[in-house]
Amino acid sequence: MSIPTRPLGKTGVNVSAICLGGWHIGQPAIGDAEAERIMHAAIDEGVTFFDNAWDYHEGRSEEIMGNALRTGGRRQKVFLMTKNCGRDAEHSRQHLDDSLRRLKTDVIDLWQFHEINYDNDPEWVVERGALAHALEAQKAGKVRFIGFTGHKAPHILLKMLGTHNNWDTCQLPVNVCDYFYRSSIHDVIPELKKRNVAAIGMKSLGGGNLEAGGQIPGGGVATADECIRFALSQDIASLVVGIDSMKVLMQDVEIARNFRPMTKEESDALLARVKTVAGDGRFEPSKSTQLFDGPYHRRQHGFAG
Repeated sequence: MSIPTRPLGKTGVNVSAICLGGWHIGQPAIGDAEAERIMHAAIDEGVTFFDNAWDYHEGRSEEIMGNALRTGGRRQKVFLMTKNCGRDAEHSRQHLDDSLRRLKTDVIDLWQFHEINYDNDPEWVVERGALAHALEAQKAGKVRFIGFTGHKAPHILLKMLGTHNNWDTCQLPVNVCDYFYRSSIHDVIPELKKRNVAAIGMKSLGGGNLEAGGQIPGGGVATADECIRFALSQDIASLVVGIDSMKVLMQDVEIARNFRPMTKEESDALLARVKTVAGDGRFEPSKSTQLFDGPYHRRQHGFAG
């Protein structure tokens, strides 16, 4: 049985329902050889969507992924996403050049502005020239599609959505607790759907992965299987999942292959269980703290990295 695919908004591209996360695969503890083995197996199992970002492990994630994709025609089998951490034209240009070199590719399939987490990030991206450079890079064929990500607050994502009329994607938190706290599901995804902008889910476990438990499963709120199945039942094109071992890869692949949307009764029962502990954000620290903010972006805004 293959992993289901879904349309990525208006791009005309179909991607696997789960996307291999770039942060987890680049962790030094995994080791280069094992990380490559996991990525090769992911492709063999039908994961056609790979995520990354310029700042993940100071470029290590992109370098390892580039090495994994350079042989066996694997680059052609993968829809490759990475993210720009720059807020001005100069740094955006540098980040794109670095990403192309590290990933050993001539084109990035999807280039997203990373961590639009602070209220002034949308303004910076426009006023300092980062968006203009992204559109130039797209016109030059270095980038196929452009989008943005953020994990802090719906109003910031909506502000970013309004800066450009032709975004292709938005990557945002989608989990069972999000339903009750600073909710992307309620406040952002419907707006994305109106504009035919693909929603890419993340933080389905509240931050973490199956091996470590994640914030939500680790707190005994819901099982990892319930969390991922709930997220995949939302109106998203794909779900970025943290994979840092072969065991986690096969668990995620199994969930995706056997996926069936939650019925209303199943969803209502799960939401009723989590409601009492979801509304204060205790299981979504990425929204209310800097614990999940990248060091580059913390320094960018004058905080300690």
